[in-house]
Amino acid sequence: MSRLRFATVWLGGCSGCHMSFLDLDEWLIDLASRVDVVFSPLADVKEYPENVDLVLVEGAVANDENLHMIRKVRERTKTLVALGDCAITGNVTALRNPLGVALEVLRPVYGENYPDEPQIVPVLLDRVQPVHQVVPVDYFVPGCPPPASRIKAVLEALLDGKTPVLEGNEIRFG
Repeated sequence: MSRLRFATVWLGGCSGCHMSFLDLDEWLIDLASRVDVVFSPLADVKEYPENVDLVLVEGAVANDENLHMIRKVRERTKTLVALGDCAITGNVTALRNPLGVALEVLRPVYGENYPDEPQIVPVLLDRVQPVHQVVPVDYFVPGCPPPASRIKAVLEALLDGKTPVLEGNEIRFG
């Protein structure tokens, strides 16, 4: 059996989903025996590679770097899993959406001297979007963050070539 090329991506969010992923504890050793981790904020890989089999994407699309990354991820990945409520709904990251365009949200915080086009940090998009509003998503794993047991159930099913089934309490948000 060939090993899957596995990745995790962190967009606009708090990293709580990655922390929950790490809560898989000893099962991560079992996972490591079945996959090659080819990209993750937990690894020192600078460029998202080609031919990724499975990716877990945490966070919403909140800035120009997130937008570029998620498009690249979708183009280069067979199965994309939206991991957590920010990736699925925008959640806390999208709370700025009702306040107006990004520059109008930033000016009251940083003052009138805030540059129209910041040069150092990624440019915020005017609206934060969940991943599925930007690219097609294959599976959704809700939770803020999703518990490790939920992440494990989805990964086990996908690694075994099955469709993950989330039912009952597993499908609620938060």
